[in-house]
Amino acid sequence: MSELPFWYFQTFAFLVGVSVGSFLNVVIYRLPMNQSLAYPPSHCPECGSPIRAIDNIPIVSWLALMGLCRDCGASISPRYFFVELLTGLLTLAVVNEYGPGAHALLYCLLVWGLVAVTFIDIDFQIIPDELSVGGAILGLAVSPFLPIGFTGALVGALLGSGIFFALAVAYPGGMGGGDIKLMAAIGAFLGWKLALLTIFSASVVGAVVGVGAMVFHGKGRKSRIPFGPFLATGAVISVVWGDRIMAAYLSAFAGY
Repeated sequence: MSELPFWYFQTFAFLVGVSVGSFLNVVIYRLPMNQSLAYPPSHCPECGSPIRAIDNIPIVSWLALMGLCRDCGASISPRYFFVELLTGLLTLAVVNEYGPGAHALLYCLLVWGLVAVTFIDIDFQIIPDELSVGGAILGLAVSPFLPIGFTGALVGALLGSGIFFALAVAYPGGMGGGDIKLMAAIGAFLGWKLALLTIFSASVVGAVVGVGAMVFHGKGRKSRIPFGPFLATGAVISVVWGDRIMAAYLSAFAGY
């Protein structure tokens, strides 16, 4: 029996990703408000009408309804569509990098959690412990099945969170507890080398966005911009391109 072509796995990965993205929309909306993720079922936030199964197909339903509730015509945020599409594309990127298998699945768990963290932090400027502390515990638990192993995961979690804890002590108010715990989760999945790359990438992206916000939106230097989305971006960079970035760095600057 011949092996399935890789595009089968790519298609499956994307479909799984957009389906997970649909659930992440529920997490993003309900978790910060301590609401049940299972009950009540999905409904229009304006009129309360239950979302029909035919209107709950990821990506397709939002487009078919043109972003409107079928019952009351209220606008449904394009974020629902964007989160589903983004999660599908990120899942596809992970599978493209690692191929179908356990490593891809485990890294997808991290990436999916980071998607939820990003939008919750943007909306509420908090990172729920369920995602940060839970992510760290999960990372340590599955680390024997990852290239870094348990020791690498433990060192990554301690180093990543330790750096941010030191920054919080040195500059009170500059780094939140949620960011510290999120770095523990990222380090537990990626190990200390990619945890450092995550911090570097997040700092670069954050600086670019911060300067852009000041130039184009008139935000002052003291305006608070949540750092969680930048850490999530840096972690995704590390998951998808981290090994190649590290290899390029060592080749160019360390003589390896």
